[in-house]
Order: sequence, then structure tokens, then C-alpha cells
Amino acid sequence: LEISNLSEEDILVLRLDLTNRSSHEAATNSVLKHFGKIDVLVNNGGRSQRSLFVDTNLDVYSAIMELNYLGTISLTKYVLDHMIERKKGKVVTVSSVMGIMGAPLASGYCASKHALQGFFNSLRTELTDYPEISIINICPGPVQSKIIQNVFTENLAKSLENSGDQSHKMPTDRCVRLMLVSTANDLKEAWISDHPYLAVCYLWQYAPTWAWWLMNRMGKKRIQNFKSGV
Repeated sequence: LEISNLSEEDILVLRLDLTNRSSHEAATNSVLKHFGKIDVLVNNGGRSQRSLFVDTNLDVYSAIMELNYLGTISLTKYVLDHMIERKKGKVVTVSSVMGIMGAPLASGYCASKHALQGFFNSLRTELTDYPEISIINICPGPVQSKIIQNVFTENLAKSLENSGDQSHKMPTDRCVRLMLVSTANDLKEAWISDHPYLAVCYLWQYAPTWAWWLMNRMGKKRIQNFKSGV
């Protein structure tokens, strides 16, 4: 409101729980009642993970998929119905570089992001009759945010004790700007990351055998640091 030409009527904030799927239709209708249309849906809700599979309860994996995957596609379903009626819109989903590769200590998170990648890539093929509806997958690497403070651990009641240093990660405003550029240009998929993480994405895509070798070496060190509390 302070730095733009927007008025209070141009902003509507609704509390939303992605895991409460029965509330998503009403939330969508509230937005439509206020604005009359939805131009862009940005799916940006989710939680990461820091735990080894052998130590992790299965209900953690259920909770990850319920939030990161099912909650996202549930909200998308109601908004997409409106976009199909208008024959126009953008669905932007914040996936992760973990949606195109694997990494230790995040098996459930990677699984949920792979699920989103598969779902939205498939959905795009179902919308060929609606060329003005864009399905955009954003795959950020490490970004400075509070996601690390809210990760899933080996059980649902436990929080992460040490979130570590975040200064090496991409600044939030840089990531957001690149997301906006990707959205404005209707990119089907955008990898947003600094090196060396971005280089690993390309290695995983074009030279997977080398990527597995490298990830095994990096993963071993990552697990050692995790067990040491680093």
C-alpha cells in the first residue's frame, strides 16, 4: 500500500490450511466474490525434511505428502475450474531442485516435489485446448527463508534443533524476482539457484551416472555433518 497504487480493496488476505482440503472451495469462492476473477495461482506452501529414512516414522511421510502434494493439487483443482471457464490464467507451483534430483535427509520432501513435477507436467498435457492457461514449475535451490526452521524430522512432534548457517543461500528477493520473470514469460520450468547447486542440476539431467557418484560423495559428508549437529 505504501509503495504502489494499490488500495485496500485490492488486497484480500485469507487464512488457509492446505491440509484442510474441505476448505479450499470456499476460499476460492471468497477470492472470486471479492475480485471477480483469479489471474494467477502461486502454490508456495510446503515443508521440507531433515531426517534419515531408517529413523523416520511413516506418518511423517504421510504428512509431507498431505501438505506438499495433495494440499497443492486440491487448491489447484478449484482455481483451475475457474481458469478453464475463463480460458485464461497461470498456475505457478514452487517445486524444488529436489523435484529433479535426489538428496540424503530429504527423501520424503524429494518424493513430494517429484510428485508435483509429475502431476503438473501431466496436467499441462491435458490443457492443450486452453493455450492461454500456463502451467509453470519453479525449481529453486537453497534460498534464505524460514523453511529450514520448520522442517519435518523423524517424528511429527520433534523440531529441528540446529538450522545452521543460511548466509550461503540465495537471497529471498533475488529468487522472487526470477520467479516473477519466469511467470511473466510463461516458462514451463525454471531452475533458480546459484552455483554449484545449479551445475549439479545440469549434471543430474545430462550425466546422471556422474551425478550419482557426486551425490554419494556429497551425501556422505552431509549425513556426517547432520549426525554431528552441524
